[in-house]
Amino acid sequence: MPSENIAVSKRRSRSRPLVRVSDLMQDDYEYELSEPVGKNFSPDFLPDLTPVEMLNMGVFEGKYLNDCLHEFPDSWFENAQLSPKVADTDKNFFHVKSRLSLSEWRRRGWIVGPDPRGWFQWYCRYYYGRRLPEVDNIQIKRWKSFVRHKAQIEKNCYFGDLNCRARQRQALLQWAYNPFF
Repeated sequence: MPSENIAVSKRRSRSRPLVRVSDLMQDDYEYELSEPVGKNFSPDFLPDLTPVEMLNMGVFEGKYLNDCLHEFPDSWFENAQLSPKVADTDKNFFHVKSRLSLSEWRRRGWIVGPDPRGWFQWYCRYYYGRRLPEVDNIQIKRWKSFVRHKAQIEKNCYFGDLNCRARQRQALLQWAYNPFF
């Protein structure tokens, strides 16, 4: 059920769906869906996981998109590991905290463009069909640089030992990389 302070409408603009978002962090933001859901990604952006898979496995302590549920299809949240009231590490797949605070993200300059929640919000909107070439290029470069964590796990862990470097595995999951190797 939508909260009274959340309003999302989908209208058509120039024959493309328009998503209007008004949640706790954005008021009256609109974006156009210019691509089909999950299609036509940049050739150098090949995530292992969809937003739905990530939400179902457990990311961001279940707290990330709780006031954005109506921006995306209901099916995205049917089996999502959410924690509406407080962040809960047990909602994360690896049951560890693996993120910095939003204020720290801001301090480090990691909030880019019209996505005040950071990379995962950008990825959800990109997957949903929004394209903003300048922002997309920045976020794809950030995603590509995150693969270094996979190399660190491969160097320091036995294959299949999912308890080895659980924080880095959770972080990989939160960046749409497969953490199971």
